[in-house]
Amino acid sequence: MHKASLLFQKWAPHAVAVFTSAVFLDSLRFKFTNHPNTQEIFGRLDAWATQHGLPGLFAPTGLFSQYSIGVAELAAAILLLGGMFFPAYRFLQPVGAIIGLAVMTGAISFHLFTPLGIDPNNDGGGLFRAACMVWLGCLSLIALRWDAVTTLGRKIAVFAAPA
Repeated sequence: MHKASLLFQKWAPHAVAVFTSAVFLDSLRFKFTNHPNTQEIFGRLDAWATQHGLPGLFAPTGLFSQYSIGVAELAAAILLLGGMFFPAYRFLQPVGAIIGLAVMTGAISFHLFTPLGIDPNNDGGGLFRAACMVWLGCLSLIALRWDAVTTLGRKIAVFAAPA
């Protein structure tokens, strides 16, 4: 195999893990401090959910509150970085990427298909673009670590299979 290809295979997952983790960790200061931008976003989403018979879904104590989403993002970042720093636990990276992919799929969907829109903070759509970049990063990390995903899937299947 070509030397450049080997270097890419070795370092690309780490670069993606650092990037996605940095975005997730940076967002926590907004979510966990109840920043006005966060209040605006989750307030709009909760008003939309209320119109559809799901009041409180995005409220501070709701299932998809800024705090529960923040915890998921924190868990994803820990798993992404943990898999990078502890090679024996490399399989944690795709787990973190799967969590991140799920969270970002929700974020992108709510930006596109609710009154939230792609520019809720009047930042030129920066938040939406970041979500898209993280989504692509998580998807690429799953692909780059596909061997770990399949190995983990087999282990879960053995564990979950009836005796």
